[in-house]
Amino acid sequence: MNYRVPVPVPQVILDDVKGAQKMLSGVARVTPMEGSRHLSSLTGSPVHFKCENLQRTGSFKLRGAYVRIAGLRPEQRAAGVVAASAGNHAQGVALASSLLGVRSTVFMPVGAPLPKVAATREYGAEVRMYGQVVDETLAAAQDYADRTGAVFIHPFDHRDIIAGQGTVGLEILEQCPEVRTILVGIGGGGLAAGVAVAVKALRPDVKVIGVQAEGAAAYPPSLRVGHPVSIDDPATMADGIKVGRPGDVPFRIIAELLDGVRTVSEDDLSSALLLCLERAKMVVEPAGCSPVAALVSRPELYGGGGPVVAVLSGGNVDPLLLQRILRHGMAAAGRYLSLRLRVADRPGALAGLLGVLSAADANVLDVSHVRTDPRLGLTEVEVELRLETKGPEHCAEVARSLHAAGYTVMS
Repeated sequence: MNYRVPVPVPQVILDDVKGAQKMLSGVARVTPMEGSRHLSSLTGSPVHFKCENLQRTGSFKLRGAYVRIAGLRPEQRAAGVVAASAGNHAQGVALASSLLGVRSTVFMPVGAPLPKVAATREYGAEVRMYGQVVDETLAAAQDYADRTGAVFIHPFDHRDIIAGQGTVGLEILEQCPEVRTILVGIGGGGLAAGVAVAVKALRPDVKVIGVQAEGAAAYPPSLRVGHPVSIDDPATMADGIKVGRPGDVPFRIIAELLDGVRTVSEDDLSSALLLCLERAKMVVEPAGCSPVAALVSRPELYGGGGPVVAVLSGGNVDPLLLQRILRHGMAAAGRYLSLRLRVADRPGALAGLLGVLSAADANVLDVSHVRTDPRLGLTEVEVELRLETKGPEHCAEVARSLHAAGYTVMS
């Protein structure tokens, strides 16, 4: 990237990542690599998914948490650990602590999704709900650490965390030795930094590119000025990468080793999540979809450059959020059609209209009647419809079918 950094790059090296890999043997799964024919066709290069959404606890976070806690001294283990998280880090710390016999306390914001709260408890942590935003929750966890002596386990800003996450990079090189580009989502930067350390040490020719959500993209301005800066009120559906300030330790590595950071929109993220469900049969959370969103939004950037690996970093998505994202993704993909038209106010008129839509293979989601608009004729009724379609071309086909049947579509 050729950015100047004011301090030397910290000593997180390949040997640290290889040591973490040995430590994680039998603990973290070697997650599978799956090909994507659809994205390969779209980009013109072979595309593979590194499926960390299938990792224990549903994300890569177990790797770093286990390495960090396993490296504690006996007296530190006896004091217990504390963390703050809305989801993935919480579950990683809870399971790692249970496996190592260490007491864990996890602070979660009041609005954290109930499935993530339940899973964190089931993995063995004591969960305390505090604050409306993660910054408040982090402050509460740090205060708890200061009062009790428990060791605070940061989600990304520690060399052991980065070494653990870097094992994803080692697995990618083993599973896809011909890889030329790796796309990985960035929040605080622990995963991207770890992957970069491992990959660049062994294969400096491989490009490692980070992906951030546009509404929470703290890395581009930080890289421009050469040090971490905060952004106000990060906003994105991708809560796994919704971080307002890069970590000091991962930032230095990313500034030195990454080949670029790209941003994606909320529409890109929702479309990518829908693609993963429909085409790859994968449940992936919005943060985990960010590399796929980068491929879908700018496929021409990856054509002809050799195999691409997109890291699906997690699959822990709240069902209610998933429902909203799916609706948003389908709308962005042109899969919904809303329209108004007028029909005669007589028995059988609505049935005739629905028959035309059925013949056009459009699925009716909602129907409403308006009879009191003064613009309507005495024998007219306005019908508002919301339809599920197969895409923009099908929407046009439905409109043509209605026109051919004598209906005037108003919107």
